[in-house]
Amino acid sequence: MGRNDRKRRTPMATKAIAASAALAIGGAGLIWAQMNASAHESSSSGQNQTKAAAATVATIACPDVGQQLTNVPQKARQGVATELANLDKQITEAYARLASTRQAQTNDASFVQNAIVGPLKEKRAATIDRIRIDIQRVGGTVNATALAQLAACTTQNATNTTTAGQGGGKNNGGGNNNGGQNNGGQNNGNTAAPSASASAPAANNGGQAGNGPAAADFVDITKVANNVLAKPQNSGQASTGSFTTKCGVNANKNHNTDNVIVAPGVTNGAHHEHDYVGNQKVNAFSTNDSLLAAPSSCQNQSDLSSYYWPVVRVQDGSQEFDANADGGGKEGNVGKILTAQSAQIKYVGSPASKVVAMPQFLRIITGDAKTLTNGLANANAHWSCTGFEDKVQLTEQYPICPQGSNVVRTFAFQSCWDGVNADSANHRTHVAFADPASGVCGNGFKAIPQLTMRLVYKITPPTLQADGTVKNAYAVDGFPEQLHKPSTDHDDFISVTKNNLAAKIANCVNTGKKCQ
Repeated sequence: MGRNDRKRRTPMATKAIAASAALAIGGAGLIWAQMNASAHESSSSGQNQTKAAAATVATIACPDVGQQLTNVPQKARQGVATELANLDKQITEAYARLASTRQAQTNDASFVQNAIVGPLKEKRAATIDRIRIDIQRVGGTVNATALAQLAACTTQNATNTTTAGQGGGKNNGGGNNNGGQNNGGQNNGNTAAPSASASAPAANNGGQAGNGPAAADFVDITKVANNVLAKPQNSGQASTGSFTTKCGVNANKNHNTDNVIVAPGVTNGAHHEHDYVGNQKVNAFSTNDSLLAAPSSCQNQSDLSSYYWPVVRVQDGSQEFDANADGGGKEGNVGKILTAQSAQIKYVGSPASKVVAMPQFLRIITGDAKTLTNGLANANAHWSCTGFEDKVQLTEQYPICPQGSNVVRTFAFQSCWDGVNADSANHRTHVAFADPASGVCGNGFKAIPQLTMRLVYKITPPTLQADGTVKNAYAVDGFPEQLHKPSTDHDDFISVTKNNLAAKIANCVNTGKKCQ
């Protein structure tokens, strides 16, 4: 889908990226080029010492510029998005340089700083300054000093990549984990991790492509303490109805690696595959008009909304259609793409008030694809198993389900809207989660029907090996530098309706009806 106008990589960059299958993409991210010794090699061997030396400077962490841009004038947003894509390209090139110069790094401890990190800072500084100019040119204001400080990146060791930005790994009190998901983040440290993961080295990120998932990313759900909290009590003004839209499971395999919300006009802007249901003509070049003219997979043909999420893959050695493509194997997303057994899409009400209809073309991203870099403040990943959903929800680990139980991904989108904007500069500040205790929208925001999704997958349970590896690992697609962590799961939505469907959804929710 979309024009085939992506820029060609240099031969050196393509070779380096394909060799490691673990490159960093995005205005922020960890550039990961781990190089571990084989398990059978002696730790004192010269070959092993050389590999260890090469691995000592294995990552580069760059500030997430896009998330800091909360006040970009509408007229400047396309230009800013283009420059953010340039930051992505610069980090990709820096990774290629890192991956292709390991011997030089071994011979010169200052090589990474002088030849990679320093030049990267200069390129980022110039790009960030163009962002400043784009904003100021149309009358916007920006803290130029603070923006300029985002240019510098830092190096990290491979052993830090499994915890970098995780903030201790149990940030359940803040961000999205409270919003509409019953505090369904990791259970405040009570997860019983399998013993096999304890023996895995910190830098062993595993995975068929070498960039995850690792054994520590999985847990036997039967060994996890209950962590789902009670929902807020309904007030007298609660909106207790629901509206279910049946749009299929993407059995027709409508995939692409674009992201029209974050990177409009940029081919492969997501750098991972998405499943699309609902609107069938979504790509980087979609416009509001083209979305309105597109067909829909939904039974209710007035629902032209786009519902899309990263695919789940089983890393079983299968060569998918994108094995040698951008967003697929070239970027560490490998294995068989799974189609969900079922995909329930339902709009529900607020426990505290009536709701207003969603505005046309409202865009919402829930969760954060870059939690390894950004931390868990915006994480909204929830993994469980059938039969356990009302007891256990996981954010930082994938569940290993017992026999007869299937893997479940659930999402509950932000349910409060600022009443004005269909999107915002960082794609977050125009919507918010309600207070988890009362369900009330704060800051003058209005309650809207809350979009919820439940995706069920039939997956052969992974098994953890004594050496810390995982057999039959599965993982969500993502930016390769994020190591396929479960917390990076996210979901995207563009509200597109006709024939007054948005008002009908709100009315069903407000009157306590169960509609579809």
